[in-house]
Amino acid sequence: MSENNPTSNREAVTTVLDGFSLEMTGKDVAALHEARSVIPQGTRINVTYLASEDLNTRVAAVKAVQELGFVPVPHISARRLESQDELEGFLERLREVNAVEHVFVVGGDPATPAGPYPDALSVIRTGLLEKYGVREVGIAGYPEGHPDISSEVLWRHLEDKTAELRERGLSTVVLTQFAFDTAPVIDWVRDARSRGIDAELRIGVPGPAGVKRLLSFARRFGIGANAMIVKKYGFSITNLLGTAGPDRFLNDLSALLAAEGLSHGVKIHFYAFGGLTPTAQWAQRFIDQGSVK
Repeated sequence: MSENNPTSNREAVTTVLDGFSLEMTGKDVAALHEARSVIPQGTRINVTYLASEDLNTRVAAVKAVQELGFVPVPHISARRLESQDELEGFLERLREVNAVEHVFVVGGDPATPAGPYPDALSVIRTGLLEKYGVREVGIAGYPEGHPDISSEVLWRHLEDKTAELRERGLSTVVLTQFAFDTAPVIDWVRDARSRGIDAELRIGVPGPAGVKRLLSFARRFGIGANAMIVKKYGFSITNLLGTAGPDRFLNDLSALLAAEGLSHGVKIHFYAFGGLTPTAQWAQRFIDQGSVK
């Protein structure tokens, strides 16, 4: 794919970016209302499970997503759940606001589980998700690895979770941590397909944001952020006062996916570090132009 073939480049970009999803927290309800006019109706919006937010805050955010015409994807953090009652209580509240069909289940950050669920698979195996009306489950993927888990273990867990969800008749979406470098993402997509993982893959991408903020989140999540990688992403660590968007990353990623015939079933998920409105506006402009220089 090249700049000499703008029609093909536009098609490649549109394939992966059309139907993009977004991420917000319980504190972002006001920002969601402000951004509603620039976010396409039916957009999937993940609502994170932060330790600093209580049940009512999470449910209010999910309800707002639903009422504004978007598709809520509430997160369930397995290691933060203190009991089965807490899990069922959350699922029941989601059902009450008609927002239980799609969830994202992740192990979570605590080193020691607060209750009976050490990982996402243990939540999935309870059977409680389908009992309360869940139809699709998102699980985590790590193209650039995990600071505390080996690649071999990550792949085994991903294969186990996708197999378990298939047996239970639940649809699967694999949502990745955000990345700065296309090389490990392409390798990861190729490996996932070669292992028989045919679920939808949503590649996590930072929305446009300040360079300092992007690097701060990268270090926090163990994402590679050395000089070579950020140069590939399109900004310089010597200029920390500016902002950066994933222009170059998405142009390169969409072209590489198309060249290898891997575009089908691959979409983009934006971590809106710079805000929901700027991220949605940037994404729409990118789609309209076919690429952003």
